[in-house]
Amino acid sequence: MMPDAVEREFDVVVIGAGAAGENVADRVVQGGLSAVLVEAELVGGECSYWACMPSKALLRPGTALHGAQTSPGAKEAVTRTLDAAAVLQRRNYFTSNWQDGSQVEWVKEAGIELIRGHAWLTGARKVEVAGTDGVQHRLQARHAVVLATGSTPTMPPIDGLRDVQVWGTREATSASEIPETLAVLGGGVAGAELAQAFARLGSAVTLIARSALLGNFPEEAAALVAAGLRADGVELRLHTATERISENDDGTLTLALGDGSTVTAGKVLVSTGRHPALEGLGLESVGVHPDESGHLSLTTDTTGLVQGVAGDEPWLYAVGDAAGRNLYTHQGKYEARATGDAIAARAKGELKGRPADWTRYAQTANQHAVPGVVFTDPELASVGRTLQTARKDGYNASSVELPIQVAGSSLHSENYEGWAQLVVDEDRKVLLGATFAGPDVSELLHAATVAVVGEVPLDRLWHAVPSYPTISEVWLRLLEKYGL
Repeated sequence: MMPDAVEREFDVVVIGAGAAGENVADRVVQGGLSAVLVEAELVGGECSYWACMPSKALLRPGTALHGAQTSPGAKEAVTRTLDAAAVLQRRNYFTSNWQDGSQVEWVKEAGIELIRGHAWLTGARKVEVAGTDGVQHRLQARHAVVLATGSTPTMPPIDGLRDVQVWGTREATSASEIPETLAVLGGGVAGAELAQAFARLGSAVTLIARSALLGNFPEEAAALVAAGLRADGVELRLHTATERISENDDGTLTLALGDGSTVTAGKVLVSTGRHPALEGLGLESVGVHPDESGHLSLTTDTTGLVQGVAGDEPWLYAVGDAAGRNLYTHQGKYEARATGDAIAARAKGELKGRPADWTRYAQTANQHAVPGVVFTDPELASVGRTLQTARKDGYNASSVELPIQVAGSSLHSENYEGWAQLVVDEDRKVLLGATFAGPDVSELLHAATVAVVGEVPLDRLWHAVPSYPTISEVWLRLLEKYGL
């Protein structure tokens, strides 16, 4: 006989204790409300244990070594390759050895309650939890339920894929050994980053993609990353479909490609995108149903409020990957802060309806200034709109671009290669976006983000003098080329 469920009431119930869930819970507690986090896995979420942190820990040593190898005087002192075991040990440190004790302690100190278990909606403001300790919980939210369940890998329709053991990004970032050969399926950010990381750690890597490498970025920028991968020995098989995968007698896997060729590797990493993790959350019980293809998705307003949900008053929110807008940790945390503040303000009667853009309750940057970095070597950093997306969105847009060839780049490393682009709204003479490609260009990105968010007029931006000799001098060269 099942024991009776424990019934409890909180102001806000947050399903998912990753970076976004933690931040929204923290904000509502700071706003004077009570909150509970429900998490079935590790507190801290994907970024802390299987994505951002471990992947960058795997990448950084190779980038540091390559940086020394491209600087005369330093390169003569470099006598060894990467120590793979030491890199993996450092990766383990950054994941806290996949233990979440410190995160749990933070939750407690922040005044947030934690329930470990699987949660689902049973009605408006009602959440049921199957606790990992066997206890059943029935939770009632006075004001809001927030979905912060993250995303899950999208598996491509490849014949035989479900019959063999392959890596997803989790298995790759938590690997305890470096495979001799690795095939990477997918030419997006994670595929490019992990292909380079494992190549520099000693794997012979082949990257296979149905389309271009980093196809959402300008071709000139993606081409520099492709050159960097090839320089590390990564074989790129672009615009090539994978039709079938099969296991061989020795345990290796063979991929049959659309061009009639095959690739055999000891491990295969499938990195073909992610989608919001919304299955099993009981969304159907509150009026949210799958589309004709069977996929669940959410539509949210600028405060994260989910549209089309049953209930007398607005109550269901989604943040981070679950909302499906921008699958970046930093953007999910930004959404969470705005959503948490909006929930607290609505609970106090301080916010009615839709907030004004660029206020603390509105996720306005999602439409105008989402920054992102591809941490390959060279790096690729961008914010805002590309020229193509700006024109598609109806802006009278132009662009200015040039190679990064300034005193700072020459000093940075021998034979520095980089590329930069600014996208300009010609009607208002402000920036709509920027892209940089090259070693260490991620440190240029926040200046561009500030310029886009602040809508800084170009004739005022001209007075932001870059220090000499830094790579930031490329800002001056871009504005000069524009005509200032």
